[in-house]
Amino acid sequence: MATSPPYPTHPGIPAGGTLRHAHWWHRRWVRYGALITLLTLSGLVILALVREQTGTEGFLVGLGLAILPVPLLIAVFRWLDRVEPGPWRNLVFAFSWGACAAALVAIIANSFATRWIATATADPTSADTWGATVIAPVVEESAKAAAILLLFLFRRRDFTGIVDGVVIAGVTATGFAFTENILYLGTAFGTDQLAGHSGIASVTAATFFVRVIMSPFAHPLFTVLTGIGFGIAALAGERQRLRRVLLPPAGLLLAMGMHAFWNGSATFGDYGFFAVYGGFMVPAFGLLTWLVIWTRQRELRTVREELPAYVVAGWLSPAEPFALGSMRARRLAREYAGHHLGRPAGRTVAQYEAYATSLAFLRRRGRLGRARADFVVREGELLQELWNRRDIARPALEYAARATAPPVPVLLPPVHGWAPVHGPATPYPAYNPYRT
Repeated sequence: MATSPPYPTHPGIPAGGTLRHAHWWHRRWVRYGALITLLTLSGLVILALVREQTGTEGFLVGLGLAILPVPLLIAVFRWLDRVEPGPWRNLVFAFSWGACAAALVAIIANSFATRWIATATADPTSADTWGATVIAPVVEESAKAAAILLLFLFRRRDFTGIVDGVVIAGVTATGFAFTENILYLGTAFGTDQLAGHSGIASVTAATFFVRVIMSPFAHPLFTVLTGIGFGIAALAGERQRLRRVLLPPAGLLLAMGMHAFWNGSATFGDYGFFAVYGGFMVPAFGLLTWLVIWTRQRELRTVREELPAYVVAGWLSPAEPFALGSMRARRLAREYAGHHLGRPAGRTVAQYEAYATSLAFLRRRGRLGRARADFVVREGELLQELWNRRDIARPALEYAARATAPPVPVLLPPVHGWAPVHGPATPYPAYNPYRT
């Protein structure tokens, strides 16, 4: 049985060094520069390719229509990430990779493979079918999975569980679908221009309805399976090597399979698409949504269960674990601090909440014997971040805990022969933690 990590003994400046070395800063900016250059070049090439296939007018129409579902999808994934929000730069990278690098790989590889099959079989129709149901799922899901792998390897501290995998995978797939929709919608618009179609009966309207209205979640749904595989691997201990190695490829294979089944629905007859959509895609979407929300609630429960250890040691006040384990209390604390001390104070409370959540997850991994070698150093860093923000965050969280605490029933004495009854607790008096 794994022993619990030692409690901090004094809420002062934590002991321990840092894993950073003098040359780390230079290596980091070299990596950033290489990634930015790669994504910029990919973006320019994909822009030229899509514009060449759709024309300038078709590109602009496709861009305007394809961007419509993007804010909603990003907001959904950001909402899922609210318990332990990851850095925005990770999401920007994931979206950029999906929209630029992954889309470029997919367009080149899919086109090359389809042409090769058509030449080898002398059957263009069969080549298109094979390209859609076999080549495209393998190429596209592998290209999107590369972003998840990079963040899993190089941003490991921000990748701690299933929700992180789902969010990164979903945002990457959203970027990929965005570029793909520009291509499809722009091509459809060009077809309508040549045929003189317009209005509801146009190819553009049909494409928009299928790709943007009915199935904006299709690509995120596929790639989320890969993200779940990486997320479960992130929860594994260092001794569970087989689990960490096998689960990401297993998730990727499931993503490819679901993608292939979806693409192949067009070959199942006149109503094949709607049968697959209603009988498979919608239930799968509902199941994965339930899984992610359940995981989110379990994360909040972890916060409530693990942080009391730091109350005993004096790092946190007794009310903080309850407040930090409730999304409503967290929001109230941010609003309270922002209202009384300004927007910077609200951001400080948000940072405090994020660091406290990371601390709870870190401690849980340590208690279960899954901590990495830098457990003590990382714990010290997180505690120091909390200690630096406690003067602003602690009063706001204590207020939020009081405001959201459930009413406590009290037993009233019998009056004139009536039996005892339960009544609401006396409400807390007006409380202003910032009053001097």
